[in-house]
Amino acid sequence: MSADPSSSDNETSRSGIFPEAEAFVGLWLGRITGLLAIAGGVILTGVMIVAVVSIIGRYARRSGLPGLNQLGPVPGDFEIVSMGAGIAIFFFLAWAQFNRGHITVDIFISRVPARGKAALSLSGNLLLTVLAVILAQQVGVGLEEKRRFGETTAILQLPVWWSYAGGMVGLWSFAVVSGYTVWRSLNEMLGPGEQGEDYP
Repeated sequence: MSADPSSSDNETSRSGIFPEAEAFVGLWLGRITGLLAIAGGVILTGVMIVAVVSIIGRYARRSGLPGLNQLGPVPGDFEIVSMGAGIAIFFFLAWAQFNRGHITVDIFISRVPARGKAALSLSGNLLLTVLAVILAQQVGVGLEEKRRFGETTAILQLPVWWSYAGGMVGLWSFAVVSGYTVWRSLNEMLGPGEQGEDYP
């Protein structure tokens, strides 16, 4: 009686350390990072709208045309853009890490076998996890200092720690996802190897 090839494929693809749990965690992390990236996109879109409206208003004021010279830039536009863009960038990090979206030098690893690629990914993901935790901790220190001293922006008087809080959400999400990708790469190294860009 011949063995079912699909069952052997499933056993191979599920090798490693608690592979079913890893797949379950990956499923939910993928959804969460997707929602976080969407939130970052919404914030970035709002920032772009503020910037465009401010530029148009500044031009209209300088044009001297009747009815338009009463317009002007959005008050505190620079503050809104800097805070919003910073938060949005941090919100994208976890999604990029989960989907293997960070830049790699493929010319050096194109001939490396799948398990070798998984081993390289494991070392890179481990390093990113450490760096993400350090960054998140340092941003947390900055957040506490800004909050304690009550520092605000110059024009809108927005608490500066708000942007640090948004950064903390993004960075700790990045750290958690980086830790998960260490687990994922380890299972790939112990199993069939890294499956390519389309494999989550």
